[in-house]
Order: sequence, then C-alpha cells, then structure tokens
Amino acid sequence: MEKVLFEFIEKYMVLTEEEKEAILDMQVFKYYKKGDVLLKEGQYSLDSYFVLQGCIRSYYLIDGEEKTTAFFTEMETCVPLCSKNNEPSEFNVDCLENSILVIANPDTEKKLFTEFPRFANMCRILSEELLVKVQFNLDSFKTHTPEQRYLHMLEQRPDLIQRAPQHQIASFLGITPQSLSRIRKRLAST
Repeated sequence: MEKVLFEFIEKYMVLTEEEKEAILDMQVFKYYKKGDVLLKEGQYSLDSYFVLQGCIRSYYLIDGEEKTTAFFTEMETCVPLCSKNNEPSEFNVDCLENSILVIANPDTEKKLFTEFPRFANMCRILSEELLVKVQFNLDSFKTHTPEQRYLHMLEQRPDLIQRAPQHQIASFLGITPQSLSRIRKRLAST
C-alpha cells in the first residue's frame, strides 16, 4: 500500500528515500473491515482519513434517519470538522467496504512538517483542491435537480452505484429511495 501512497504524493512532488522512510516510520496505515465505525457523533477525534483502498462515508443521524453527506473512495480525504476545532463530532464516519486508510492527526502532521517542510506546501495544495470540490458539490446541490445530481454522480463517480446501497445514494442526493428508483426508471426508458 505504501507504493500507492507514494505514487499519489509523487503527483505533487518527488520523494526522497529519506522522506519515504519517514512516512513508513510514522505507521499511518490502518486496515478496517466493512461496517467498522471510524467516528461517532459526539466523539472527540483529531484524526483525518485518506483512503488508499475502499470506501467510507460520512452521515448525520437525524430523527433516527441516516443522512449521507459524502462518500470517500481511493485517493480522497475525509477531514472531520472535529479534527480541527477540538469539539465533539456532529456526524458519523463508517466503512462501506474493507478499507486501507492513512490516518493523520496534528501530531503526525507536525512531525512530518518539521522534518520535511515541503510537505506543508503539498498539503496546502491538497486542501485547496478539496475546498474547490466541496464548493462545487455545495453549489451543485443548491442549483441542480435531483436527476441532474444523479446524472453528474453517474458521470463523475459511477463506481458508487456498485459500492453503496441505493438508500445511501438517495440520501446523498437529497431524495428518497423511491424517488431515486423513479429517476432510474425514467432514464432507463429514454
């Protein structure tokens, strides 16, 4: 798995052998099983998650109903707000598949940035990319119909159809499973 991580990082900067060893020494790789809970509402955590393999999702539990807000798959980062504001989490994060994650927290980041300052620049670029993605998703949710959101998801993230249950995809799109079924049926007939 370290090879996958190193290939990802090397899209942004060439790694030295010393940097690779430092990353491996930090023991940041963790293996999780399908159904494992990474973060519960009300829990304090400083951890952020980078998905090397698998699929995780974030969701709120509102009046007993799960409201899926995001799916994170290979080479995507989940940064819970509680990891930055030191308050209890307002949402949950769990594994939809067996997953291999890189777990980071302020201590590991500080150590890495102190030893290798150029990683801070790479993380800034990654943060900017994440911010753009989040802004696009928010704008899309406000300006597109559920059918347009579904079509966009099919175009940009077709793998989610096989990786996540329909009720979670519907929740992610802001609709009921029945509405998603109608959209799928209508699209199949055109």
